[in-house]
Amino acid sequence: MSTDILYRLRGPAAGPAPGAHRARDTGGLGVFRDQVPFWRHPDARRIDLRATLRDPFEGTVVRRFEQRRALEVWALVDASASMRFRGRGETWALVTELCTALARSATRIGDAFGVMACGARAETVVPASRRRGTAEAVADALAAIEPRGASAAGLAEAGASLAGRRKLVVAISDFRLPGPVLAALFERLQGHDVVPVAVEDGAFDEGLPAFGLIELEDLEGGGRRRVLMRPSLRARWLSREADRREALRRLALRYGRPPYRLADRFDGDDFSRHLLGTAA
Repeated sequence: MSTDILYRLRGPAAGPAPGAHRARDTGGLGVFRDQVPFWRHPDARRIDLRATLRDPFEGTVVRRFEQRRALEVWALVDASASMRFRGRGETWALVTELCTALARSATRIGDAFGVMACGARAETVVPASRRRGTAEAVADALAAIEPRGASAAGLAEAGASLAGRRKLVVAISDFRLPGPVLAALFERLQGHDVVPVAVEDGAFDEGLPAFGLIELEDLEGGGRRRVLMRPSLRARWLSREADRREALRRLALRYGRPPYRLADRFDGDDFSRHLLGTAA
């Protein structure tokens, strides 16, 4: 049985349908929020008699309740050729597992879930839906995709297409992207709650030998080459990887959440802790 992914939106939800997330709206039903004077919320059905009798100014006190709203949750998935990488884990399989689990969890609480595959262009492969079977549709749609091409510019294009009410957007990529594409992605999503998921593999760093001949392949058309790994080269490699991750972290934090590192295997509980802001 799959693990439920727990999440919450940073800030109030503004969807049209009732759901599981806190909203700015107040009304007669929902979770108790506060007590206010009758003139601020003139609903005679919600008069609090005890508070009214205790009011030293002899005013009428009304209970307000917090409304709950549903969200749209979107996964923007990098579908360039680098996402075919296989090392300690299989990148595209990890992406599929995460998206399927998130779709199942979102629709279970009444949220809509959709997926865009982003290569050179963005394509909606599963429209946002609350219906049963959305998770299975997500798994089938992603299984039918073979990541290809050298561009993931569609990520920024997808960000521009998600206009309207605030959404929870999970941007999934290895984030080995040109600086302008990366900056455009976050800029165009700044009205939403963005969760960057950086898909990596331990073979890129922990698995590097200190010394030895290794064969590298550029999945985006650069061909194969053999490299003699040695301690100095390994140190430079690891330093550049650390610099790249730190640059992504700083950029992501400028717009909201830090990136989540998805490496080698998918752990639903760990991802939930990140989404809830309780990661260690």
